[in-house]
Amino acid sequence: MAESDMEDRSTSTMPGGLWTQPSVSVPDIGDGEVIQRITEPASLHYSYTPGRAPTRFLRGLAEGKLLGGRAEGHDAVYPGSRGMDPVAARPTVESVEVGPDATVTAFCIVHIGFGEKAPPTPFVSALILPDGAAASMYGTVLGIPYEEVRIGMRVRPVWVPEEELGLTSENITHWEPTGEPDVPAEQLKGHM
Repeated sequence: MAESDMEDRSTSTMPGGLWTQPSVSVPDIGDGEVIQRITEPASLHYSYTPGRAPTRFLRGLAEGKLLGGRAEGHDAVYPGSRGMDPVAARPTVESVEVGPDATVTAFCIVHIGFGEKAPPTPFVSALILPDGAAASMYGTVLGIPYEEVRIGMRVRPVWVPEEELGLTSENITHWEPTGEPDVPAEQLKGHM
């Protein structure tokens, strides 16, 4: 690597004023208030080709099942597998059903809504470990006050009505408590 490539290029070395917001210069605006920022809605539509392993996962969701992938000779099952065991670095060749019951391994309380389908704030976004899986999935926990959600809490998926099932992760609208005793946090080491 050339010495010039190793130079400090952090913002602290940039010329003064390079990262500041320029002042607004609009001629003839009269007595009106200067608008410096607007919020404009935007959307992005795109096509996605999931590949073999994600297609198996999506087909499982369309049947109301959580599927994971397992590599030959390994026990770990990864839900929503992309076709590779991330630890063994080997292809996942077997589909295995996991869950549906699961455990909250980490969570945060969300105070800023996003999108039309977001639940009212505050709500809980969580990492959820399906029974039999080696990795957690993201999900929203509802059906309980947000301040009562905790690590180790047992949850189950709430699915859209059967006639609405499709090839989408939105088949699971949220997760809700099962009422089972919590899993001790010590048993969740490596999954948080």
